[in-house]
Amino acid sequence: MGLSEFALIERIRARAAGRDDVLLGIGDDAALLQPPAGQALAVSTDTLNLGVHFSADVVPADLGWKALAVNLSDLAAMAATPAWATLSLSLPTPDAAWLDGFLDGLLALATAQGVAVVGGDTTHGPLSISLTVIGFVPADQALRRDGAGVGDGVWISGTTGDAAAALALGDAAPAALRERLHRPTPRLALGRALRGIASACIDISDGLIADLGHLLVASGVGAELCIADLPISPALRALDDPRRLDWQLAGGDDYELCFSVPAAQEAALAARLGEFDVAPARIGRIVAGSGCRVLDAEGRPLPLARAGYDHFERR
Repeated sequence: MGLSEFALIERIRARAAGRDDVLLGIGDDAALLQPPAGQALAVSTDTLNLGVHFSADVVPADLGWKALAVNLSDLAAMAATPAWATLSLSLPTPDAAWLDGFLDGLLALATAQGVAVVGGDTTHGPLSISLTVIGFVPADQALRRDGAGVGDGVWISGTTGDAAAALALGDAAPAALRERLHRPTPRLALGRALRGIASACIDISDGLIADLGHLLVASGVGAELCIADLPISPALRALDDPRRLDWQLAGGDDYELCFSVPAAQEAALAARLGEFDVAPARIGRIVAGSGCRVLDAEGRPLPLARAGYDHFERR
């Protein structure tokens, strides 16, 4: 069933939940929002394009979930609490069934995280989804990329490589890996718990080595990772595939957090591990210099085929 532009907007407005701090939401020229006193705003935008970030056969509900999750992961990396989101949709046809499925996924995650969709835009064109999320964090407690120091431990939440394996294997991938690809979990509670503990943080979207590399450049340091300490999911471990290590280090689409913790704060981190839905693991250390070296169990450097995903790399 086709929809007019304004019927499409009304369909979104009717399903979007509100918050007390939304003074005016969907339906006007702009939303009016009331930030809490003493909090800085954390803002992130991500775009998903058909044929680049997802294929035409992706279930609309999964696409809606992931479109919001990848943005929320950025707020998690900043130790922020999400509040509001705006949604911009480019659609080749205004299909009601597709839209309802998409909203099922997006709003399920939004409701779970207390996020209100407060505005956006709709237009005709190739399928493209752009979301902006806005959250709050005390300005002096926000996590950044530029605070890592020599001697800090390098930590990671969860496991990497699952989503990349699912993408590479397609329908042959185990269900657990496909779930990680289509329904990533933004580590928001962990991000907030790292306030005052982590010295720097980044979310892993383009691959562990690539994204850790951004943190290292911002902090002016290097890192050494031990491959024996890199956690791996049971589903990925069960695969007998020579690409497994490459998926873990450079696959991307993981949406876990990679962060540095000074030695003096590791006891504080250990005391809070039971509060998280995922157990972080220490995978290396910050060193003087630049770049990231990956070491085998005997401490020998491993050659890396690639660092991670680059949208503008020649393919």
